[in-house]
Amino acid sequence: MNNKVILVVLDGLNYQVARDCMGYLNGLIEQQSATLYSLQCELPSMSRPLYECLLTGVRPVDSGIVNNQIVRLSHFDSIFSLAKSQGKTTAAAAYHWVSELYNRAPFDAVRDRFTHDESLNIQHGCFYHWDHYPDEALFLDAEHLRLRHQPDFLLIHPMNIDDAGHKFGLDSRQYRNSARHADVILANYLQGWIDDGYQVMVTSDHGMNNDLSHGGILAEERQVPLFVIGEHFSHHADATLAQTEICGTVCELLRLEHDKPVAQQVLA
Repeated sequence: MNNKVILVVLDGLNYQVARDCMGYLNGLIEQQSATLYSLQCELPSMSRPLYECLLTGVRPVDSGIVNNQIVRLSHFDSIFSLAKSQGKTTAAAAYHWVSELYNRAPFDAVRDRFTHDESLNIQHGCFYHWDHYPDEALFLDAEHLRLRHQPDFLLIHPMNIDDAGHKFGLDSRQYRNSARHADVILANYLQGWIDDGYQVMVTSDHGMNNDLSHGGILAEERQVPLFVIGEHFSHHADATLAQTEICGTVCELLRLEHDKPVAQQVLA
């Protein structure tokens, strides 16, 4: 049995926009190869707190990472630390805040942008620090890491959807087209990941509003998608899960020992 996972976090992607605009992923649903769930993100609906939530299963109010300005290492076990401590290989192509949470803080671009260090929680990394860093380049970074290092767990975290939302708002063609563009990029890689034995989860940290921001309790800020693709998922359309269960669910797929909450309903 293959116990490898790719987690794609499309930063700032609202659930309804994912449902309406991502034709390839929705085509997989019609083919019964994927399932889409709606999640409510934890609060505050901000990026760094929710990276920590997704990767540790801990709510922001409990983790202490309660806004984007808190720059320090996580105080909790993450998918990365659990996988590394149990002999798995980890990798990430992601925004530099992920490096600050799980490798070293503060981020030093010269030292940390390209990371290959078996002693770190994220052993192989390509980290960027520009919100407009092209999604195409980020996915190329991720595929390079995957092919070169064959990680058991790979995080892929592009930023262009969120960047478009902050510039143009939720109800804009630029925001919707950024989601469509990410869907096209995923279409170029996803079948290869499945063929290589990966279970794939595509989600978001938070949504977006028409004020060019997020952080509060509006439905459009909190409702995010979770697409699951792979044979180790139940594909039960009526399953329910919380954002805090993503971490534990990934750990189950990786066959890790852990104490994180798990969305058992979504697992085969």
